Amino acid sequence: MSREMQILERIAPDIKEVIEERFQILQHIYWMQPVGRRTLASHIGITERVLRTETDFLKKLQLIDVSKSGMSLTAEGLEVYRSLEGMIGQVLGGGKKERQLADLLNIDHCLIVSGNSDSEPRVLDSFGDMVTETLDKILPAGDNVIAVMGGTTMAKVAEQMRPLEKSDRHNLFVPARGGIGESVSIQANSISALMAENSGGDFRALYVPEQVSPETYRPLLQEPSVQKVLALIEQSNCVIHSIGNAMRMAERRGMSQEELSMLRLNNAVAESFGYFFDDQGEVVYKIPRIGLQLKDLKRIPYIIAVAGGKSKAAAIRAYIKHAPKQTWLITDEGAANQILKEATL
Repeated sequence: MSREMQILERIAPDIKEVIEERFQILQHIYWMQPVGRRTLASHIGITERVLRTETDFLKKLQLIDVSKSGMSLTAEGLEVYRSLEGMIGQVLGGGKKERQLADLLNIDHCLIVSGNSDSEPRVLDSFGDMVTETLDKILPAGDNVIAVMGGTTMAKVAEQMRPLEKSDRHNLFVPARGGIGESVSIQANSISALMAENSGGDFRALYVPEQVSPETYRPLLQEPSVQKVLALIEQSNCVIHSIGNAMRMAERRGMSQEELSMLRLNNAVAESFGYFFDDQGEVVYKIPRIGLQLKDLKRIPYIIAVAGGKSKAAAIRAYIKHAPKQTWLITDEGAANQILKEATL
């Protein structure tokens, strides 16, 4: 907790509780809007009387709107909520949990957003805000090449990206892998293009399949258009990627029944960069692919891994054993609490 907050607590001992309660109300309205008072009170676990007092106050501050369909955040309310979200961990002691998680996983940085994305899908929106803030903080001046992986989590991150360009900084987004064959919206090409559009940067596309046979793989590497993008990927100084559940990723990629059985037999729990990991973090399978490889991460100074939800705890633990120390893990309370809990068992 900051020194300033400690001083404020001396004259207003309940200030943390007030901030936490009002932030929680704004947060759940954001997740559920438009939402009625009774539903919201039940979801948060407070009485309607207490909620009415707080929402009347927030309405007077013009942070929420109340209509027949329910309560929702105003534009000013959304701005306040997003600002609070970035600092609430420090105010309420969340910074300590982030340090504990980073130390446990042996990486430099962990950032934890409120909620559990398994049960509250809007939590995923917060990942985009956090990725934007982190990139704005860590990217150096000059030209940056940002390699981007595909997937549903990354698609949500891309939707929420905000401007990052500065007079002395330009960002070029490139797909970290091929992706033809997947749903268009979650291909690395589409996601890097959307990130570039929303952040004000540029992008280049890589039009090759994500997984190919060795016979197809080698000649594709000789194509001039492929070589140009692969050269950019090799120059990347930043990578943004997610961590997937092994079996879901295998099924999404249309892997054979033999391969699925092999993954189950080997207790595969995580997938990232085409590598499948068991619950001890051992690689049990690797898909031949064009683009960024796991071994390439060691040379890249800025790495952001995004994964949340209690159900992703095992996948995060397994993959992170291979993550370079300079990784920033952006996750949520659902995953963080489960990982910390299991560490004490």
